Formats: sequence, C-alpha cells, structure tokens
Amino acid sequence: MKIILEQIGRRFNREWIFRNINYEFESGNSYAVLGSNGAGKSTLLQVISGSLSSSEGKISHMHGDTLIDQEKVYIQQSMAAPYLELIEEFTLTELIDFHFRFKKYRQGLNRQGVIELLGLKNSEFKAIKYFSSGMKQRVKLALAFCSDTDLLLLDEPASNLDQQGLDWYLSLASTFSSDRLLLICSNQEQEYSFCSHQINIADYK
Repeated sequence: MKIILEQIGRRFNREWIFRNINYEFESGNSYAVLGSNGAGKSTLLQVISGSLSSSEGKISHMHGDTLIDQEKVYIQQSMAAPYLELIEEFTLTELIDFHFRFKKYRQGLNRQGVIELLGLKNSEFKAIKYFSSGMKQRVKLALAFCSDTDLLLLDEPASNLDQQGLDWYLSLASTFSSDRLLLICSNQEQEYSFCSHQINIADYK
C-alpha cells in the first residue's frame, strides 16, 4: 500500500492545524508522526484513515497501481487509539468475535491465539468494563496488530501501559508490522524509537 498526501491541510474554524503536507507513505516502512500535545498528530492520523476530511489538498490510497475507493479504505486498515472505545458490555471472547466479523485474522491466528497473545486466558469470559485501563489498551493493540490489514495506525500506543506492557507492545510491533505500512502518533520516544521515518507536525504550521 502507498498513501500520497498532496498539499494536505486541516483547519478548525479559522485556525489551521497543519497545511501544505506533501508526503508519501509506503508499505514495509514505519513512520512516527511527532509533535507536542495538541499539535495535530491525531487529526492527521484521522485524515489519513478517512474518518476526517482534509480542509484542502488531496489524499490517495493506492494498492499497487490501483486507487482505492475512499469509502473502502477502512477495509485495508486497523487502528488503536485512546479515543476509540471498546464495547464494555461484551466479554473479551465476544469482543474478539465481533471485531473479526469485520476484519480477517492474520495468517496463523484465531480467537484463542489472540487471547494467548494477550495473556488473558483467565479473563476471556470477563466483561470488558471490569478490565483495567492497561488491559483495555492491550486489547486495542492486539485487535489492531492481529487484523490482516495493510495499514496499521497507532495513536499513543503505550498509553496506560506499564513497563511490562510497553515491552509487550514493542514485541508486537516487531512481530506483526514488518510487511505493513505502520504509522505511529506519539511524543514519547519509547513508543516510536524503532520507526525508520519521522514527520513532525511543527514543520507544517
């Protein structure tokens, strides 16, 4: 997959969050989108994902030489972010089954494999609302990494994770992202230190 940004800008009311972004993202590479809190990292990620429209410019999602219809971009991507909520009334098993009604498992994985990867065998029938914030974050990350998608979008992936959780996240990134296009929004170096490319929102103000 390739994503091409041409003169992309986004504003709220009369204030420009960012402008004139020209950039290409390609599969097999990892990109860190950097900036201070409130700089517009999450906004850019949502524009790339298609959940927000840009105020100016053009964004193209390509699969080889084929342009992907904007209404079908969601099929090619998975995302984990603090503002994306889990269905808390579901048990872990129900949530996994629900998620993978819309996404395919990566090769070699199934529901039990995801639960084992999470290390939550004893919580598979517990409702998500009883999970700690760290457990919920691990679930979000596991669902994103274990989905068979070309594009993986992560916003502050280590939020609510302790050191053990951070190590687990870095292991997931090493195992499940080498053949994908990975974008990480962060201002914490430990979350993106392995990324091969960096883009700083401050350069586009």
